[in-house]
Amino acid sequence: MTAPSSAAFSTCDFCDAHKGDDSGAFRVLPPVFQDLGGVAAFSGPVSTVKCFEDNTLVKAAVDSPGNGRVLVVDGGGSLRRALVGGNLAAAAARNGWAGVVVDGCVRDIAELRAASVGIRALALMPLPTEKRNEGQRDVAVQIQGVWVRPGDWLYADADGIVVSAGLLSA
Repeated sequence: MTAPSSAAFSTCDFCDAHKGDDSGAFRVLPPVFQDLGGVAAFSGPVSTVKCFEDNTLVKAAVDSPGNGRVLVVDGGGSLRRALVGGNLAAAAARNGWAGVVVDGCVRDIAELRAASVGIRALALMPLPTEKRNEGQRDVAVQIQGVWVRPGDWLYADADGIVVSAGLLSA
């Protein structure tokens, strides 16, 4: 399933429509993520990586076919190492990922902005990760206190990031 066009949705409209949802199916990420990629608005089904200061599994994910998905990286909120840089952003764009959301840092801002992929992260950090081949892929993760699961849908635009248990209609 491919992501809807970036102009086809508004996170504000989704919040208006789901503001009374107390089932947990509709969630809003806190406004701590910076827009650092070449695509300002993106959406798609979620794939996850959970890692801490080791981007081995992030690289493996973006090197695989994205099929319009959004990679959500639980980096534990670390501000000490960059989990995505220019090479990985270019790989994500080349392999059809709609976006990457990192609960942690990224680097190579000029290359991130040049890549045709959405990138959201907490901050920029020039220091790369250590390669220890540690982490987990496609597991439920908690991003800034919000649960995100593989197969959820993520929508990111200038107003924020929302996550839904299913595809939302615009």
